[in-house]
Amino acid sequence: MSATRDEDIEVDAVTRPRNHESLQAVPAMAREIRDAIVASTRPVILTHANPDADAVASALGALALCRHLRREPTLVTAGDHVLPDNLRFLHGGQRLLEADDAAIVSSDLLIFVDCADVARLGPMFYELASEFERHRAIINIDHHVTNTRFGTLNLVVPEASATAEIITALLQALDLEIERDEATVLLAGLYGDTLGLRTPSTTPGTLRASAALIEAGADLDTIVDNLFRLKPFSTVTLWGEALQRAQWRGALVWTAIYPDMLERSGASRAEAEGVVNFLAGVIGGRAGALLYEEPWGWRVSLRSLDVDVSELAGRHGGGGHPRAAGCRLPAGQAALEHFLNDIAAQLGPRSELASATRAGHVSV
Repeated sequence: MSATRDEDIEVDAVTRPRNHESLQAVPAMAREIRDAIVASTRPVILTHANPDADAVASALGALALCRHLRREPTLVTAGDHVLPDNLRFLHGGQRLLEADDAAIVSSDLLIFVDCADVARLGPMFYELASEFERHRAIINIDHHVTNTRFGTLNLVVPEASATAEIITALLQALDLEIERDEATVLLAGLYGDTLGLRTPSTTPGTLRASAALIEAGADLDTIVDNLFRLKPFSTVTLWGEALQRAQWRGALVWTAIYPDMLERSGASRAEAEGVVNFLAGVIGGRAGALLYEEPWGWRVSLRSLDVDVSELAGRHGGGGHPRAAGCRLPAGQAALEHFLNDIAAQLGPRSELASATRAGHVSV
């Protein structure tokens, strides 16, 4: 695979369409989204399974948008009805635990946030596949470059650091006042996807949005505590075992989370999420991978400081961002080995020199 800039990547248009929207398009799109919400009577908000801070924040931000427009969504949920413990401080977060299939069946508007394709709903998608295939109004708000533009109204802005940044821009474009709790929710989404404004996706626009949310009363200290400072002992125990299992495969540093590890530590799967970011910073490596063994197969998270891992994930049916991506693999050791060997082959040999990992931004 030849070296290329992130913005030059072109692959199958079915999985990686071009011509997404820019932040400059938000004001015009905001009016269209407003009109679609106002025209609905039974809107439903959905986000992906295994939700992170941005998914939760974006779902709750879309809820705030609907309420400002005097519409009350009948359902706001993650595709597996899970809410990580460290996100339970977010006002309204318990709504992501709700499950109401009837609400989806009767809905006249589906609002997807932070969801690159409908299948990212996970269990809910497979349980209600025919419903999601039925023609109806769908608003699709996202920042993943791999978004398949499945909505009847798409606002996909890859230059945004988080979907919460897009939701913030929508509220601002419609001159809707952002309340204190809403500001905290949205800032948590921004901080979650940028690791506290530390990733290359952080832009001047991200900083301006963050400043506006803090001015609106966002509780920055509580956000930082819950996302970065505070950890239950179960997380420490799980991380310890996961890092002990870390291995090299070429320039890839990887480890896996198995069900028995969760049982021994008393941790949830969500408590392992930060491990892959830690692995991505190992000197001499070019990418880090964390694999979760699930009943159906392997769930993979990829991270890198300077490699386009969305392209690597795309080789295995996944996608995401240039520096953070993921995919799913079939069950079994053979599928795991095939994936590790393929990614290692793309990355090449590892270097023992610290400078080799930071000599320049390169892609595979």
